[in-house]
Amino acid sequence: MTGRLMLLDTASLYFRAYFGVPDSVRAPDGTPVNAVRGLLDFIDRLVKDHRPDKLVACMDADWRPQWRVDLIPSYKAHRVAEEHEGAPDAEEVPDTLSPQVPVIEEVLDALGIARVGVAGYEADDVIGTFTARADGPVDIVTGDRDLYQLVDDARDIRVLYPLKGVGTLQLTDEAWLREKYGVDGRGYADLALLRGDPSDGLPGVPGVGEKTAAKLLAEFGDLAGIVTAVDDPKAKLTPTQRKRLTEAGPYLAVAPKVVRVADDVPLPEVDTALPHTPRDPAALDALAARWGLGRSLQRLLTTLEA
Repeated sequence: MTGRLMLLDTASLYFRAYFGVPDSVRAPDGTPVNAVRGLLDFIDRLVKDHRPDKLVACMDADWRPQWRVDLIPSYKAHRVAEEHEGAPDAEEVPDTLSPQVPVIEEVLDALGIARVGVAGYEADDVIGTFTARADGPVDIVTGDRDLYQLVDDARDIRVLYPLKGVGTLQLTDEAWLREKYGVDGRGYADLALLRGDPSDGLPGVPGVGEKTAAKLLAEFGDLAGIVTAVDDPKAKLTPTQRKRLTEAGPYLAVAPKVVRVADDVPLPEVDTALPHTPRDPAALDALAARWGLGRSLQRLLTTLEA
């Protein structure tokens, strides 16, 4: 039987850990390690509760890919802390979180948990590609609703959305999406681009909120159906809706490529099996001592060994 694959939206989780664990959690030298230890606690709980056979920590090699910015220049523009010529722009990140990210990466590597980021792509795209290639059930752990678009009951693909830590997760399947938004997984991307998302710098269609977007999708099936209806005088659109959708035509032409996660990322060959013993025990011991990882790391090691 093919095992269950768990894909972590790693940045989403360590941001939650950073803001959820007090910064009084520090290394022996006084450096905050709240995001590091919080993420280890998250992974421990996820493995205990959901028992994946395979686990991948998906990373943002480029949090704001140029190919998305070329299509919609406002994409995540408000989060840029520093522009870099010929390289990914620097994202605005709390001062005491940035130094913890390399520590997180070193600890994951020493544990032997697969860690995958691909140049020119966001973690969402890495997750989308692993999901597309999966031949068994997939659990996507993320605090980013954009990934609801990957939910697929027929393939047993669901999103585990943290409500409080990772001890309380919203198990997002198509029934939940239909109840909440009136769409299935495939329809969520269309709903999101019509509605817009200020947190990602996506303008959406002015005057089309979540409920209107859901009604349009219910009436016309998908974004392509809505665009076709705009040019059909017999289609059931109000004059205002027709005007707004017409004016938003240039945005609607490019938004799908920006909003939909890629499923064709060139993934490296990695061993996705959940490790039961550390890949590099000596390096892990050194990291534990240097950063004071203590019980967080020990609990995870005990869980992995079990």
